[in-house]
Amino acid sequence: MQNRFPVPPRSVVAAALRSCRGAFLGIGLFSGMINILMLTGPLFMLQVYDRVLASRSVPTLVVLLGLVAVLYAFQGALDFIRSRLLLRIGNRLDRWLSDLVFDASTTMALRGRKGGDGQQPVRDLDQLRQFLGGQGPVAIFDMPWMPLYLVIVFLFHTWLGILSVIGVFVLCTFALLTEFATRGPTKIAVEKGAARNALTEAARRNIEVVTALGMTPAMKQRWVAAHGAFLDSGRSASDAAGGLTAASKTFRLLLQSLTLAAGAYLAIQQEISAGAMIAVSIISSRALAPIELAIANWKGFVSARQSYRRLGDLAAALLRDEDRLVLPPPTSRLEVENLAVAPPGQQRPTLTGVIFSLAAGEAVGVIGPSGSGKSTLARALVGAWPGSKGGVRLDGAALDQWAPHELGRHIGYLPQDIELFDGTVAENIARFRPDWTSEEVVAAATYAGAHDLIVRLPEGYGTRLGDGGIALSAGQRQRIALSRALYGDPFLIVLDEPNSNLDAEGDAALTGAIRAARERGRIVVVIAHRPSALVAVDRVLVLADGRQQSFGPKEEVLGRVLKHPVAAA
Repeated sequence: MQNRFPVPPRSVVAAALRSCRGAFLGIGLFSGMINILMLTGPLFMLQVYDRVLASRSVPTLVVLLGLVAVLYAFQGALDFIRSRLLLRIGNRLDRWLSDLVFDASTTMALRGRKGGDGQQPVRDLDQLRQFLGGQGPVAIFDMPWMPLYLVIVFLFHTWLGILSVIGVFVLCTFALLTEFATRGPTKIAVEKGAARNALTEAARRNIEVVTALGMTPAMKQRWVAAHGAFLDSGRSASDAAGGLTAASKTFRLLLQSLTLAAGAYLAIQQEISAGAMIAVSIISSRALAPIELAIANWKGFVSARQSYRRLGDLAAALLRDEDRLVLPPPTSRLEVENLAVAPPGQQRPTLTGVIFSLAAGEAVGVIGPSGSGKSTLARALVGAWPGSKGGVRLDGAALDQWAPHELGRHIGYLPQDIELFDGTVAENIARFRPDWTSEEVVAAATYAGAHDLIVRLPEGYGTRLGDGGIALSAGQRQRIALSRALYGDPFLIVLDEPNSNLDAEGDAALTGAIRAARERGRIVVVIAHRPSALVAVDRVLVLADGRQQSFGPKEEVLGRVLKHPVAAA
């Protein structure tokens, strides 16, 4: 499969910028022309003072004014084109990195990245795009033309040139101070903002529990504290940048007056003309303007640079799934080899020493007390949580040999915490794949015994569920989620507490779905507390304290651990 990123992952962000080098060259060209045209005002003033006023020639003034108007029009047009190019560079960068950002946003939690804010990669990309479309890059492209203005000032008079060079040196010092003063506070502000946003999302996601248990005041207090910390850190960065910006602006105004005063003195001494005095003041001010503009936008520059680095780190951390070979669909067996699993971001495994294998057409029920590692095993079997030791194999291939989107086609997963998405019932069952067909959706619902339930909904398969499927009961959500797990007739089906919200009719449909999957040569793993979920399995795995206690035929294992074995499959 062709790689979207024809460069090593660590260089993806740099490659995105390099892809815009033609536009950057154009901006550099326009910046050069704009900076040359910036001399229009000073030279016009020089001619007016030294020629027009001296000769009292109105026709000369009119001609000069017309020429200046044309040059200013060209300058405005070039400035407009440059700003539009910068905006388009930001948009191109966004389009280039959008896949990477989505991958990062959806896999950060599974990879154990700390920070708590899964939307940070999106904000980093927004920060980069906004910086590229702002005045920061303008300052960068204008800085190389500072020597031109300084040379022109030196041509008028050496002492005026020296004064301008001193001004450049002082403003560069301000720029360095701004860098050191804003780097740390800006990084802290991002971290505090991520913590606040994570708390906001957690409260929104669990709003029913927060409201029902009267937790709103406590959560509000925590959020206010987190928001206050974010504001404090942001204020520190803004205060540092704002203070140095004000100081640099004040110094530049003072330097402009000093240059004007020095020019006036030299004009009195008849070393330069009155027109040159005014022109030098403007040109010197123009030479310093890019540095002042850079200082004013330094906080944005620091934020964009940190965003660039974070996106680069994410690109290096994310395996480029497109580079993996497409393996044939699994058809024969599941092997779990001395598996140990730790939750993302933690070192200590919560599940260790799990060893078993299943052949096509077999089903295992996983039982054990709460906290024994059953849901952890389910997440490891579907590849959501990587194993810290051992592994899971389908037809001999480890799960990480598949790209996640390819592996997902061979796996059906019904999690304990059911999440449905805003869309129609059919779209949710079809996993929002763009190529889904009505026949496949109905087949999945029929396998799950949910077809009759769905057609009784107000608009049948076209019923919109809303965020989280809030319009449905818990049992209805569970049966639609089971249909989603069975969509595409996957080889490995993992069901975590699949009957926790089901009535007798739903239990019967679940049992029928498991039996039908086994008849089609599929492997089914059922995590269960209620014995009714084990009716259609032929093997049982017992977990306790995060370790495997027993595995074997259902009747044999249940005979040892249960007083009243359930019926045989």
